[in-house]
Amino acid sequence: MLNLRKKIMQHYIHLLKNEPILRRLSLIQLISYFGAWFSNIAIYTLLVQLEVSAFIIALVASFHFLPGVLQAPISGVLIDKFSPKKLMLALISIEIIATFSFLFVTSNDLIWLLFVLVFIRMGAASFYFTLEMSLLPKIIEGKALQYANEIHSIIWSLSYTMGMAISGFLVYKFGVKVAFVMDGFLFVLAFVLLLNLKMTIEFEKVKEGFFTTFKDGLHYLKQNPKIVHLIFIHAAVGLTVFDAIVALMSRDYYASLLAIPLALGMIHATRALALVIGPIILGKWINSARLTYLFLFQGIAVIVWAGLVQNFYLSLVGAFITGLATTTLWSFTYTLLQTHTDKEYYGRVVAYNDMIFLLTASVSSFVVGVLIENEWSIASVMIGLGLTFFIASAYSIYVRKIHDI
Repeated sequence: MLNLRKKIMQHYIHLLKNEPILRRLSLIQLISYFGAWFSNIAIYTLLVQLEVSAFIIALVASFHFLPGVLQAPISGVLIDKFSPKKLMLALISIEIIATFSFLFVTSNDLIWLLFVLVFIRMGAASFYFTLEMSLLPKIIEGKALQYANEIHSIIWSLSYTMGMAISGFLVYKFGVKVAFVMDGFLFVLAFVLLLNLKMTIEFEKVKEGFFTTFKDGLHYLKQNPKIVHLIFIHAAVGLTVFDAIVALMSRDYYASLLAIPLALGMIHATRALALVIGPIILGKWINSARLTYLFLFQGIAVIVWAGLVQNFYLSLVGAFITGLATTTLWSFTYTLLQTHTDKEYYGRVVAYNDMIFLLTASVSSFVVGVLIENEWSIASVMIGLGLTFFIASAYSIYVRKIHDI
């Protein structure tokens, strides 16, 4: 097993050494994601400090994903029609402005501004993510593409781990404004690195008009039901977004034990550590036939965490177990979608995929707030989420029976 993990890590290193565009994009991703988690902890800490309701906390969580849902039909067409580098630079610029603007949210009267800024920044972030994921199949293919997706998800998890842990300490020690400022300057650094990148990717601009291109994308999905099924399989991973739940459990169960920012940071960092370790263990093992078992494991892990949630230290164990399968589920289902999509439709298909994924995450976060406001316990909500992965497991079996994936 140790040799297998070492071999997988060598594949990652070899790929980064031999793909300079992927290497630079990965560095930019690490910096921007790392910065984002500083402000993420700060946002939820600010909400708790302002003593807003569980519904507001959950609604802010859903606003992290809603922009990607609403803009997907537009972003997919734009990705297939315009230069990727120019779009990426514009999107990072929007993130810079929105992040520094968080400094103006200082009272309950300005909660509306927080919603607007979260919506704008996450809209730019999800657009950037969709654009980057549509570029990967144009750079590499085959097994290397799966490794690239795993690298992407590992970087996300690694920056999530470090960002959450360090941010929890910094927000506790220096306050939320320091986190927002650091986040903003990290985005500035990402902008500079992207500006100096020579992007030699072959780009074939779609010549048809906007609405023709949009309708052509929908027609492509209609003619390829297998891709639609793969989109819904991938969307199930969106149920693993626990930002609202973690904020609420920190407020309700752990506030008497340690400061809210520290509790938030430690729980997220522990789960994110498992997100990094998971693909190293499972990356070589996963295939289409075994996907159903990984969904089952994910569901069981969430239910186990639900049983441990009232004890902070046991909850850390539950968070770790829950994170082990998530990255591999995400990267493998994304690879399946990319592999079965024709090149000229990458932008639109990836955008539609992200729309459904983010809609799942947004609705899930919103429902969490509604249920807890209606006196459901956090544990019972988590058990419900866990059971949905059993449905996803059965669905993946059904798709394998009717399609060759």
